[in-house]
Amino acid sequence: MPENNPEFLVIGKGGQLASAFEEILGVRAVYLGLPELDLLRPGKILPYLNKFSPKAIINTAAYTAVDKAEEEENLATVINGDSVGVLAAFCQERNIPLVHYSTDYVFSGKGDKPWKEDDKVEPLNAYGRSKLEGEEKAEIAKKHLIFRTSWVYDHSGKNFLTAMMRLGKEREEIMIVGDQYGAPTYALHLAKYSLQALETALAMPEFPSGIYHMAGGGITTWYEFALSIFGNLQKKNIPLRVKKIVSITAKEYKTPAKRPYNSRLDMSKLRRVFGIVMPDWVQGLRECVERI
Repeated sequence: MPENNPEFLVIGKGGQLASAFEEILGVRAVYLGLPELDLLRPGKILPYLNKFSPKAIINTAAYTAVDKAEEEENLATVINGDSVGVLAAFCQERNIPLVHYSTDYVFSGKGDKPWKEDDKVEPLNAYGRSKLEGEEKAEIAKKHLIFRTSWVYDHSGKNFLTAMMRLGKEREEIMIVGDQYGAPTYALHLAKYSLQALETALAMPEFPSGIYHMAGGGITTWYEFALSIFGNLQKKNIPLRVKKIVSITAKEYKTPAKRPYNSRLDMSKLRRVFGIVMPDWVQGLRECVERI
């Protein structure tokens, strides 16, 4: 396949989600990121994209340093908002879909009910505000699929799983927040099922543009997730130093940015429109650890 005529352009080369897409799509896609595509320079994006003629763009790139965003909100907004608008304009001009990823952080994080797509958005930090702007900019493309997800991880890169592996080898005791609820999402599952949704959408008489929630099935806490990580690592005989995992409250673990207590996502719309039921987070973690 000629490089300038791929089926897909995947933005965010090198990231855990883009790497998952690369594993699934291989040469069906071209993977773009630094240095050739700098999302901090939105004015340079279109001239670079114009040499390609994809049937869809999948944007996995994002500014994800939640705490740092409190000091760099303008920077986060350029990457998570302004650049998304340029990608959406490219897609709109060519009448092709934009797949974009957002987060449960667009909500207030209050209560204990799973968030639905049309619930009130009320970000509680700078990162959430920048991602909300990205959602609004993505809608510039008439054909768009915006997937809100949560707690994304993989067997490599910088994420909660790899952080626990590192800490588990360094420390005998680890303190983990136990009163924030959500579902971990395995990057490979997120890529697989969002691609399935896109291909289903392309085959439908009318493209079902909109926001959809897509995360691991079930509900857990960061503390329970950590316990499950160490249990899976021990089954693989991966050497660990940790002997004690302590559950603490979010108030005890102070961070510059506020975190949501409730990251639960209602995925009934995903099932209704695309027939997709996401694998349980326990299954995702088991599959992921097998690859370490």
